[in-house]
Parts: sequence; structure tokens; C-alpha cells
Amino acid sequence: MREDYQVLIDEVTALLGTPATLENRDFGLIAFGAHEGEGDEEDGALLMDPVRTRSILQRRSTARVRAWFESFGITRAVEPVRIPPDPSAGVLRGRICVPVRHGGVVLGYIWLLDDGALELSDPRLADVQAVARRIGALLADESRAGARRGELLCALLTAAPGHRAAAELAEAELAGELGPVAAGPLAVVAVVPWAGEAEAETEGRSAAAPGIPGAVAMCAVPGTEGLAVLVRLRTPGGTDPARTAAERLLRSPRAGAAAGIGEPCTGLGGVPGAWRQALAAARAARAESRFGPVARWDRIGPYRLLALLARPSGPPSAAGAPDPSVRALLEPAHREMARTAEAFLDCAGQAGRTAALLGVHRQTLYYRLSRVEQLTGLDLDDGEDRLLLHMALKTARLLG
Repeated sequence: MREDYQVLIDEVTALLGTPATLENRDFGLIAFGAHEGEGDEEDGALLMDPVRTRSILQRRSTARVRAWFESFGITRAVEPVRIPPDPSAGVLRGRICVPVRHGGVVLGYIWLLDDGALELSDPRLADVQAVARRIGALLADESRAGARRGELLCALLTAAPGHRAAAELAEAELAGELGPVAAGPLAVVAVVPWAGEAEAETEGRSAAAPGIPGAVAMCAVPGTEGLAVLVRLRTPGGTDPARTAAERLLRSPRAGAAAGIGEPCTGLGGVPGAWRQALAAARAARAESRFGPVARWDRIGPYRLLALLARPSGPPSAAGAPDPSVRALLEPAHREMARTAEAFLDCAGQAGRTAALLGVHRQTLYYRLSRVEQLTGLDLDDGEDRLLLHMALKTARLLG
């Protein structure tokens, strides 16, 4: 699919003699045409305004640029639209936008840098519109295939433990959709939280999401507030494509601030487990900034164990309830006491290190620790009580 889009956008570039860019309806870059001037320092400066540079390098435009373009009615247009420059938004050169439509729906846009010489009545633009219709058909086919893959991935990830037959059926059907890719190597990426259904975006549930190289299936997973992305890896242990996919997804307005990557797997059988790992890693990254914004399962330390222990197995209210020992400590009025206790335990109970970390006098630290013991009923000189408190505080952070 990516090669088809590139061939078609190169056709437009050659037809008009000006570099064309293809973006999806959310302004995510799909393909762009090169131009001889872009290799020349002087001519390139004229061609590469900040918006085009950002689109190519970061594969997405800013919200301000998007609002400027959409203010000219491109989401409803059926004919090419001329858009003037807006230097305040970084649009130093005007554009001609050719909507990419299929079945009455805008699926993307072809962008042409406008030097004022091309009239909207130019017959070559009719040829560009014909190319746009071919691109629209490709995007529609891809969207339908992607939606099916997303449904099957969701079925595989949400199959009840006692319903192995349902999981096996979803796995077999997804393998049929993916073809040789299903044999792996694969990685699962989790993005949390994710606002709304993945299918609401062109990128969501796409067979090979525009702007997300290597992504072969996506779905919003009910009950997790997360987006699951199945990514094709180049080598069994190389997770770089998964990290790239995660970083691109985090730029989406629907994405939260964290993503996680599970251990690579061979075949679809390991995908549910890799999803749980990815989700745990994403939650760890959300809880601890030192892990994020993209965390790998094998690098989140004790949160691997805590995530397994904290995984919901009953009603949501029960799953999210803190351990009784820390309920009082976690009240807003005692936030400083909780922070002190966690720092003390992170420092292996060394008072000097803890006081320095918190920037307080030792006597202040001792007073706070005595208050922690009063609030929790735990003895900080007891190893098991320390372990319980440390795990309870970290779990509360993970689920917070």
C-alpha cells in the first residue's frame, strides 16, 4: 500500500512540476513527492516552508495549521481549493488542496505548493483529481481491511480465560488477514489513555496505518482505556519499529502521555500476553516519569510484578481499592507523609539519603516516619511491614 501511494503522489508531482504531498484526513503524512529544487539550497528555501518541513520530518501538522486549512472548507470540498499563506502559522507559501474522497467521505488531501501560476481551471488539475479518486479507493479498501483486523485483534485480546475456542478462532482469522506477517516477529504497543474508539481516526484500526510504519492492526481495548497496536518487527529482538510507532501515536490528540512495549513475540499466540505486558509498561511510564514516555516491559523493574498483582480480576471498584494499610496515608491531607514514606523505602531505609533527597532535617524525617507508622499501623523496623508498605504505595501509584 505504501508503495502505491508513493507512486501515485510521484505521478502528481511529475504532472504539475511541483512537489505534492499526501496526508490523511487527520493531517498525518502518507507520501510526499520530491522536487529538484529541494536539493538546491536557494530554491529549496522557497519550497520548504516550516509547515511542509514539519509534515515531512514529524509526519504531522500542528493544530493551528490544521485549523487554518480547514477554515477554507476543505473537509466538505469536492473540487480543488486555493488557500493563501499565513506566516503567523508558518504557512509561508499558499497551497492548492485537492480533496481525496470516496463514497462521499473525505479520506485525505493532496497538497500542492502554490506559486500563483496554476489556475484552478487548469485541465491538469482534472487529471490530479482522477489520481485523487484512485487514492481514495485505496484508502477506503485499506480502512475496511484495517477495521476487520482491529475487530479481530480486539476479540483476541478480550477473549475470556475460559473461552479458549473464541481466542483460537480470532487468532486464526487474524492470521488469515495478515498473511505471512502473522508468523512474526511482532510487538504489541499500548497507549494510555486513549480517548474514544480507534476507528474514529483514519489511523485507527488501519491495516497499515498512514503515518505509523509497521503497524498492522489497531484497536481500542474495552475496559482498559488503552489503544493496542500490533507492529511488525524487522528482527526478532529489535523493537525500534515499535518505539517509532509509539512515539508517532503519542502525537495524536487522542493519545495520553504514555506508551508501553511488550516483549517481542513470534506468531499471534503470544500477542495477548504481550498486550498485558505493554499495558503494564504504559501504566508504569504514566506513574513514573523516569520510565517514559515510552517504556519497555523488560525495563520497568518491580512494576512488572506489581502490574501482575494489581491486574483487575473482579469488579472495578475492588480492583482499584488500595491496600487497607495505606488508605489513610493516601488521603490528600497526608500526601507529604506518603511521599516521605516512599522516598524512605526507595532509599533502603537510609535516613541520611532520604533527608537529603527530600531536603529536610533528619528530625523532621523521623517525625514524619512516626506519623506514617501511626497512620498505617505498620512498624518500619519490621521487614515484612516495610515490604507491604512499599508495594502498597507503588501499586497505588501504578493504578492512580
